[in-house]
Amino acid sequence: MSDLHRLSIRELSEGLAQAKFSSRELTEHYLKRIAKIDTQVQSYITVTAEQALAQADAADAAIKAGHATTLTGLPIAHKDIFCTQGIKTTAGSKMLDNFISPYDATVVAKGKAAGLVTLGKVNMDEFAMGSTSENPHFGSTKNPWNLEHVPGGSSGGSAAVVAADLAPFATGTDTGGSIRQPASFCGLTGLKPTYGRVSRFGMIAYASSMDQGGPMARSAEDCAYLMNVMAGHDAKDSTSVQKEVDDYVSNLNNTSVKGLRIGIPKQYFNVQGLDADVKARVEESLKKLEEMGAILVEINLNMTEAYVPTYYLIAPAEASSNLQRFDGVRYGYRCENPVDLMDLYKRSRSEGFGTEVQRRILIGTYALSAGYYDAYYVKAQKVRRLIQQDFLKAFENVDVIAAPSAPTTAYKIGANLSPTEMYLGDIYTLAVNLAGLPAINAPVGFDKNNLPVGLQLIGNYWSESQLLSVVHQYQQATDWHTKRAAIAEENA
Repeated sequence: MSDLHRLSIRELSEGLAQAKFSSRELTEHYLKRIAKIDTQVQSYITVTAEQALAQADAADAAIKAGHATTLTGLPIAHKDIFCTQGIKTTAGSKMLDNFISPYDATVVAKGKAAGLVTLGKVNMDEFAMGSTSENPHFGSTKNPWNLEHVPGGSSGGSAAVVAADLAPFATGTDTGGSIRQPASFCGLTGLKPTYGRVSRFGMIAYASSMDQGGPMARSAEDCAYLMNVMAGHDAKDSTSVQKEVDDYVSNLNNTSVKGLRIGIPKQYFNVQGLDADVKARVEESLKKLEEMGAILVEINLNMTEAYVPTYYLIAPAEASSNLQRFDGVRYGYRCENPVDLMDLYKRSRSEGFGTEVQRRILIGTYALSAGYYDAYYVKAQKVRRLIQQDFLKAFENVDVIAAPSAPTTAYKIGANLSPTEMYLGDIYTLAVNLAGLPAINAPVGFDKNNLPVGLQLIGNYWSESQLLSVVHQYQQATDWHTKRAAIAEENA
């Protein structure tokens, strides 16, 4: 029973079904690991031990009665951007440090309906704005591979809990790479679905036209199990698409790597700042896929230089609009002893929001202001369409597009990157969100400092099954996804 955290989702599901262990035993195992190890990793904001054990007991009863789903009784961690009824939901911000959600996000509700056991809510960059999970209010989450490095962001807590074996899988969100980059930094598999594939209802908004929830786990197979729960139309979300959902687990072997045409954008491999070790590991993984029968095709993505400026006009503009509701009046942080209404607004927002959130609100407000709206925001939206068309043209000749997930491995905590340096670190991930495409990170090795490197595969719309299938088959031929950080090997 001491090595339950080393089992895959399929093995855990089978173990529960065969009564090799109970959901309560499994949940207690993870809670003990959290109590022992998370003091070092600092991945959880809220641990819901009492509720988790009650859910585990209910799951055991359902399994015994023959009413279980495939995932009934399995523990999960939720990024603290998903609303959870009766549990604090902070979005990683002082602004919402006292907010108890009165309802569940659809992703959380679907998890409950499937019998998943919520271990708690995990740390993140404030309001999902950042790439390091160095949270100014809740502290810095550490990368399990090296505690002096960041786990990435904004879903850094989600990546860290899985990499440290403090949860078998976790939910994340991705607005500009926030699932794929931390998955890359922590040696995990992480899927950003097509925009509209997973409901955004109850997911605290950053940039509404790009936010998308997705699974984070060790393998493509583990991600497929969670996608079966997360995906689907939701009438509560006007951007949710009414489209039939695949059985992602059953489809894991449906895409043959033999004959798969993988596009290699030459612009991506000439980016200034691309680390030599990252480039080498990604090229080695592509060579392995070629050995498995894939066909590598050089392609052009001519809008590459426009990704960062376009994203950092549109996303802050939407953030400026979405975050105006946090004003200290109805809920969330309120400054002490305001002298009048204007003082309440000013101090509640300046004290409640961290530096990066304030920076993006100001950028967005400027871009939307009279006299600049047409010059900046409207022009960025036009360029966004050109970026989408650039991808669609490429997909006329290839099945998927390959790239690094990030130009470097995990930064050191306290590296104090300038905003420009941090934004340029998203060069490979931003365009996927601008275009609304699906993409996945797969671990493909390590750099000279033993920090993980990730390969990103980008698919055409609604091709989540294909991406999961390709990565699954790559993972059958390699063992990078099975590697564990030393801290993950600790027994509770």
